[in-house]
Amino acid sequence: MDETEFWELIDTARRGAEGDPEDQADLLVERLCRLDPEAVLDFARHFEARYQRACTWELWGAASILLGGAGDDAFDWFRCWLIGQGREVYEGAVHDPDALAGLLDDFDDEVDGDGEDLGYAADEAYEQLTGAIAPELGLPAPPAEPQGTPIDLENDRVLAERFPQLWERFGD
Repeated sequence: MDETEFWELIDTARRGAEGDPEDQADLLVERLCRLDPEAVLDFARHFEARYQRACTWELWGAASILLGGAGDDAFDWFRCWLIGQGREVYEGAVHDPDALAGLLDDFDDEVDGDGEDLGYAADEAYEQLTGAIAPELGLPAPPAEPQGTPIDLENDRVLAERFPQLWERFGD
């Protein structure tokens, strides 16, 4: 599976779910179950690589603004949700997290920002196809800490200064 196929699976599931992350995960599992197990593992590798790439202090700061605070688990689930938004939003946010202010049409912290189920879609599909738990993906271990310079995620002034567009649109 190449990168284009990966993003097409993400996009078709998102469109089919009309933006609902739980429905998107269900549709993604359905679509992955139409593939062979090795293709599902390829998808999982693509997903995990992007998930790890999004582990930055900058994106954690953006998630904190959008979610009104984000602990470890919330940031993990936010990164899954971010991948689920598609290539343009994901790449734009990784490049410049403050750009999410213009990349997102809307954001409802009751529905958006939590893509936990998306993070398990490949594992679930693999298990449905094979009856076995997915093997290790052979990727480097995730970083112990987010990449970049730490940000005081509980300091509104710091967040407002670092992410002026996001703060203006979504901040307290």
